[in-house]
Amino acid sequence: MPQGKKVWFITGISRGLGKELARAVLARGDVVVGTSRNGRADLDAGDGELLVLPMDVNNMKQVEAAVERAYSLHWRLDYVVNNAGYGLLGAVEEVSQAQARGVFETNFFGSLNVIRAALPTLRAQRRGHILNVSSVGGFTSIAGAGIYNASKFALEGMSEALALELAPLGVRVTIVEPGAFRTDFLTPDSLQMSSNSIDDYVETSGRMLAHFDQINGKQPGDPAAAAAAILEMVDSPSPPLRLALGGDALERMRRKLRQVEQDLDRWESLSLSTSYETVNS
Repeated sequence: MPQGKKVWFITGISRGLGKELARAVLARGDVVVGTSRNGRADLDAGDGELLVLPMDVNNMKQVEAAVERAYSLHWRLDYVVNNAGYGLLGAVEEVSQAQARGVFETNFFGSLNVIRAALPTLRAQRRGHILNVSSVGGFTSIAGAGIYNASKFALEGMSEALALELAPLGVRVTIVEPGAFRTDFLTPDSLQMSSNSIDDYVETSGRMLAHFDQINGKQPGDPAAAAAAILEMVDSPSPPLRLALGGDALERMRRKLRQVEQDLDRWESLSLSTSYETVNS
């Protein structure tokens, strides 16, 4: 581990991966400024330092105040982890407009708020690492989660550009893409269901929703192991733009890459046909 205490700003530490990451960070003696909506988290600081703040990622004033508080503890900000978010299940047509906007407000714009609040400090330091917790569903979609997928796709698209913009300034960006982990993500605490139900989608999104019910509490991923993997990644001299967590995430992402390559190869001649013809003089 690098020398000296590192200061971590982690959103959504009251449960799930955020809680496990905060626990692992504290265990190695670092500083965690974590946020939850009610300002509480069932965590023991152990050898580290813990401060839990009430914060809604959609409230920019609260976000700015919390990031400033984190920086003021040791006048540095090493890691900014956008973990707060929630799931939304239902066919695209079944999800209401309000539900669609709501999940984007938290999963995308909430993370953007935190990033904007932290960037002036990270740029001035000429160092730091932003970790945006997405999902394998931010790289490849499934029936029944289209709007949730879209909110994470947006986060990943922004993160790719952000990484290019910040690289010359010494600030790194990593997209963390977990598969199915045994957290409370598939419970009402972290998951919202579409407000409508349409019979025509029973065999597509309906099947997927039933699958989620079946695997709840039986997911293959260990959240503590995921936290340990994240710590190993951030200590690397060359952290990746994307970190897949779990064999299921790796398999789904590789399957999509193969599909994209196949489509590009199959339709290559048609793609090339859209260019102006070169006139030889």
